Amino acid sequence: WDETHFGKMGSYYINRTFFFDVHPPLGKMLIGLVGYLSGYDGTFPFQKPGDRYEQHNYVGMRGVRLYRLFCAFLGSCLVPFAYLTVLELSKSLPAALLTAFVLIFDTGCITLSQYILLDPILMFFLMGAVLSMVKCNSCADRPFSASWWFWLSLTGVNLAGAMGVKFVGLFVVLLVGLNTVYDLWDLLGNLSLSLVMFGKHLLARVLCLILLPLALYTAIFAVHFTVLNKSGPGDGFFSSAFQSQLIGNNLHNVSVPE
Repeated sequence: WDETHFGKMGSYYINRTFFFDVHPPLGKMLIGLVGYLSGYDGTFPFQKPGDRYEQHNYVGMRGVRLYRLFCAFLGSCLVPFAYLTVLELSKSLPAALLTAFVLIFDTGCITLSQYILLDPILMFFLMGAVLSMVKCNSCADRPFSASWWFWLSLTGVNLAGAMGVKFVGLFVVLLVGLNTVYDLWDLLGNLSLSLVMFGKHLLARVLCLILLPLALYTAIFAVHFTVLNKSGPGDGFFSSAFQSQLIGNNLHNVSVPE
């Protein structure tokens, strides 16, 4: 059922048809983009679960059997992400290999990664954020180095990605936030560190973990409203002034008073 739901929304992006959904747009936007790049024309109706795709090119959006494209590829990335995270935390190769082994043979993870769903995209950004956070923590002895800035910035990018797919991404924002508070509290208690240097640490985290994710999250919606410029099933949820901007709407180009 969910594949029917989100596959249809991918088609809406390809056809630039405005729609409304409870989730933020990044996941569906990426599904539509990959479908478009792989040759899908957005004409499949996605009316009910189990409909045959026939001649429609769905491979780009959905990874089946030997295909490791997009959702399947992102689901596959969870294994090395988990391996690297555990290896960094435990410094134990057996522990990291066991973690990777468990995920490789997890049928739920395999199944979720086969279909046009938001779950593998969400988990990719969630685990990416955790890995980036752990890697950034490992660079604590060389702050403001290139690798430190890279992992801190990548953490912010992954936070925006997780929140941009589903609001459940707030949980990884909370995790990174608690880690950051602990880190800053530890730095504040370091008497050998000047207040100026502490201020630089604080500013770097505000820049990479607050301002950068907010900017990216806002940009996602800017792209969403720019691409979806044609009237569609989501019109009724919005004001008459907004509907007047949609091509094909009954109110298109009508002057609507405030």
